[in-house]
Amino acid sequence: MALSKAQKNEMVAGYQDGLAEAPHAFVLGYQGISVPQVTELRAKVRESGGQYQVVKNTLVRRAIEGKALDSVKDVFEGPVAVVYTDDSVVELAKALTEFAKTAPVLQFKGGIVQGQPVAPEQIRDIAELPTREELLAKLIFLLQSPVTRLVRDLADFKRQFVAVLGQVAQQKQAS
Repeated sequence: MALSKAQKNEMVAGYQDGLAEAPHAFVLGYQGISVPQVTELRAKVRESGGQYQVVKNTLVRRAIEGKALDSVKDVFEGPVAVVYTDDSVVELAKALTEFAKTAPVLQFKGGIVQGQPVAPEQIRDIAELPTREELLAKLIFLLQSPVTRLVRDLADFKRQFVAVLGQVAQQKQAS
């Protein structure tokens, strides 16, 4: 069934509101994936804070013109879906690579991270990065480490000082 011009304009406007403005997006080839697998993929994407959208290639090319996603417009061929997020790109990449292990027919075609183009193989590399929460925990540990060391050294100094005073007292008693 052919789409009317109004329907096409409405789809282009929808693409412009969502994925064209997203700072992080991955383009996926989904040919050969069953409906239950797509449902599972959508659920994983939603859990990671992203959105999954099957797109019409000609309309999405029109919607992303002049936007960050325009840098990878050549990957919009064949059955294509776009997964995008405004939040954690690492969590989204982890969800996609985890799903790709169970559905090897899923193809990473490319994408953008913070507006910069990303090659398909780099998506797996992004998935291996620590999440924001993990990085914050490491930062807090590193910030606490010098303070903890100082407290431990001060306590050790106090113990050593008492030991030295004890030895001085023993020497005075001996002489």
